[in-house]
Amino acid sequence: MTRRRATAPALLVTAEHGGNRVPAAYRALFASHADVLATHRGYDPGALTVARALAARLGAPLVSSTTTRLLVDLNRSLGHRRLHSEFTRSLPRDERQRIVERHWRPYRDEVERHVVRLIDEGRRVVHVSSHSFTPVLDGKVRNADIGLLYDPGRAAERSLAARWRAALVALQPGLRVRMNYPYTGRADGLARDLRRRFPASRYAGIELEVNQRYVLAGGRDWTMLRRVLLESIVLALG
Repeated sequence: MTRRRATAPALLVTAEHGGNRVPAAYRALFASHADVLATHRGYDPGALTVARALAARLGAPLVSSTTTRLLVDLNRSLGHRRLHSEFTRSLPRDERQRIVERHWRPYRDEVERHVVRLIDEGRRVVHVSSHSFTPVLDGKVRNADIGLLYDPGRAAERSLAARWRAALVALQPGLRVRMNYPYTGRADGLARDLRRRFPASRYAGIELEVNQRYVLAGGRDWTMLRRVLLESIVLALG
């Protein structure tokens, strides 16, 4: 009897903090804060570059945003205290809701539409959310080059993260790859919300975190890291 071949997972790539653009209607709020917009607080440097490369390599749909997270954070849930930054938190409630409806909700809805469509096709979705982290936060050095965030309670996520880490280290010995660092995979975010909506048998979410020191330094190390990320995810997915 011939065993039926398992359907390959369907890939989806997202980048919630891909840029630091300020919509025209809100530029006055940031008129004297260009310095803040240019930092890790305004966006995740390198995250969109990695997301585009991953999507192209994997033949996966890409959902991304280049609007600054300081307007509204697309990786935060409604009601989260950091959904709005100090620049928008004091706006009237109606205006904050307008920002949510114009920027946050369309992004979240688009991501969910992709997940639903792929699941309806009978596929298991593997979602990679591309991010980057500042090398030093509040005076503390982050001692990792790459972080892989996942829910330890979901076997498929745990297994994929382990295979991805193994592939990264095999391709580039000495690369510091840490699990659920510098944040935890169960923390508030897009992947956590999707886990609540879709069963583990149909959805697996991994948040990729890249140390921004590679992005800011550029050159051969940044080129190497991007290459290794692309090659390793192919190996991890098998």
